Amino acid sequence: MTAAPFKIAVGLGCDRGTPLATLQQALDEALALADACLTDVAAVASIDLKADEPGLLALAARHGWPMNFYTPAQLAAVPVPNPSETVRKHTGSPSVSEAAALLAASAAGQVLPGTALLLEKHKHKGADGRNATVSLARRHVFSL
Repeated sequence: MTAAPFKIAVGLGCDRGTPLATLQQALDEALALADACLTDVAAVASIDLKADEPGLLALAARHGWPMNFYTPAQLAAVPVPNPSETVRKHTGSPSVSEAAALLAASAAGQVLPGTALLLEKHKHKGADGRNATVSLARRHVFSL
């Protein structure tokens, strides 16, 4: 695999207590599906309800990525292809991973033109029984 001509923002959702190994496996699968690699990742993001989630924090720290957290209201304002009423019931937003990826790719608090999902919601259930969801968003870098 070669580095993509753009950087990727990763949106993550997970069950409480999801270990680093499960999150890493979910991310590796998602990147492989998108024909991307770890060096293409610029940032990771999730919902602020997970700001104390050890697995998420460990994943970002392991790779030296900035970790962004968004409120349910910020995430709910982002149109996504796979909204979920179950996710809304538990978080207050119909999307965590897709919306977080799009917001992190824009890095401006709102989704900017030119930002797109590279991979929609990829679901992974680890051997530990914990669920993780990964979405990837890209933003092409335009030079003037």
